[in-house]
This record gives sequence, structure tokens and C-alpha cells, in this order.
Amino acid sequence: MRVAALYDVHGNLPALQAVLAEVERDGVDVVVVGGDVAAGPMPVETLDRLRSLGDRALFLSGNAERELADAGSEPDEELGRARLAWLREQLGPERLDFMRSLPPNVRVVVDGVGPTLFCHGSPRSDLEVLTADTPDDRLREAIATADAQVVICGHTHSQWIRELDGITVANAGSVGLPYEDAPGAYWALVADGVHHRRTEYDVEAAARLYAATGFPDAEEYARETLLEPETRQAAVDFFEQLARERPEFAGRA
Repeated sequence: MRVAALYDVHGNLPALQAVLAEVERDGVDVVVVGGDVAAGPMPVETLDRLRSLGDRALFLSGNAERELADAGSEPDEELGRARLAWLREQLGPERLDFMRSLPPNVRVVVDGVGPTLFCHGSPRSDLEVLTADTPDDRLREAIATADAQVVICGHTHSQWIRELDGITVANAGSVGLPYEDAPGAYWALVADGVHHRRTEYDVEAAARLYAATGFPDAEEYARETLLEPETRQAAVDFFEQLARERPEFAGRA
């Protein structure tokens, strides 16, 4: 069995299409969709494309799915509220109900790998931030309930892989909004180990598509997420500071 882990697409349909083409060429059997699929400029097209995979796709919930589906969840800032309202209107009741139904984790026994747990932030929380620099003691706490040989997470949008107490822990990266040092769509292939992948696509063309969607402040969003994203280390530093300052991002809320 060959499993593709596609995380944090964030409504970036061009990136997703490029990755799915590579997935087909690689003969992937199962696609695990690791959360934060639709929170971005092309929410409907992105979610529907993944759902069109049928039984090949195993979905789990990220924090974005939970926040979109929860009518009581509202950002503090005006732009965040406008984007959330736009996304909910675009997605409609049926898709929001689908998001509401998703499990927090998915477990797959992968040939040559063994029991593999796919989660969004960590096995215990979709908000917990784990990075390449997360201290061993907190990483150990985060995966304590995993009961798996391999744990695949996302949420922090940068690829990394670590071995701890005989368990492989890896971040699949982000298909649609990566914090890396080269543009592209980042994902992972799980087959006889965990293999990080990067798929090239036309990022500038995607930015132009964003501007035509009606997503609030779409041009600025395209600049921040596609054309001038955070560097890998800057993102790691930000997330580790967040975990130190706010318990919910350290899995302790």
C-alpha cells in the first residue's frame, strides 16, 4: 500500500491539481487528507476535487474545518470575520456538515511501515504546534497516546522528520501554503518509510486566480501566502514561541 499525505491545502486548487497528478503517476492507493482543506480562495473546488476521489480519500479534521463548522467560532479581527463569512457562504450547509463529521485522527496500517497515525496538529489536539525544534519532552507528551510506529502531522506547514523512542514523527508539509525555502506544493508519500515530496506548479498563475475569486483581500492574501511567504525558520520560531506563551498551542489547554 502506498499512501499520500496531503495536508493544509487551504483552498489552493492549482497546487492540489499538480499534486494529484503526481499522486496518480506514483500509483498511490490511499490519499489521507490531513485537514485545513478549504480555508482559502477556492474552497468549494478544492474540497469537491478531493471528495471526488471517493473511497481512496480518508479525511480527518483540522482546526480550520472545526472553526468553519462551528457557528460560534469568530475571529477577533474584521478581515478574519469577513473571510470566515465568505467561506461559509461559499461552502454551504452540506459541505459544512461534511466537515463537522470528520474524525480528528485516521489510522492506517501501511505495508513496510506498520501502524501509522495521521493527525492534524498532534494526536491530542488539532491546535498543537509541533516543529523541527519542538523539545523532546513536549514531543514525547504529544505522541504518548498515538499507539503507532509512525505519526504524520501537519498544521505548521513545514516538512520535518524525527525519531523519538523508536517512533517516527513527521510533518507532511503544506500543499497550498508552505513555509519552506523554495516555492511548490509539499506533501509526503508513506510507503516503505516516510518520503517528503515537493511538486512544482505555477505559483504566479495561482496568485492571479486568487485575485479573481472574490475572497476578501485576495491580492494581499496571495502575496503573503504564495509570492512572499514566511521563511521556514521564521515560521518555526513563531510557532515555538506560540507554544511557549499559549497552552492551547502546546496541547495543554
